[in-house]
Amino acid sequence: MSDEEKQRLEGFNSNRGPLLEKMELEWLEASPERVVARIPVKSNAQPFGVLHGGASAVLAESIASVGAWLADTSRIALGVELKVNHLRPARSGWITGVGLPLMSGKNLTVWEIRIHDDEGQLTAFSTCTVALRDGD
Repeated sequence: MSDEEKQRLEGFNSNRGPLLEKMELEWLEASPERVVARIPVKSNAQPFGVLHGGASAVLAESIASVGAWLADTSRIALGVELKVNHLRPARSGWITGVGLPLMSGKNLTVWEIRIHDDEGQLTAFSTCTVALRDGD
């Protein structure tokens, strides 16, 4: 990992915003080609003791939005479509999302996010379309 990426991750982890702070999201890698982040299961569980599906959705859209923004930091990234398939429950530890761009255009990007548990089992699969817009 380059010094530039380490510095970028330190900045992301120290300024996550209220939702990602509450979810205890940790950025592990961040570049326009690959974004990796994780969240703990316990503090993001539903009453039945398994990870809440909405937590996986927030993780996926956050990964896609950061990756899209890193491709053009002069613009803002806005999620416009999110699809998440929940494949198996996570009950403990952490889930980690790995995002890769499938298509990068001038105004839209499409990302694939695979979410795994600590044992490497795929718990969710997501695609997310992100719009890049000029900030006003």
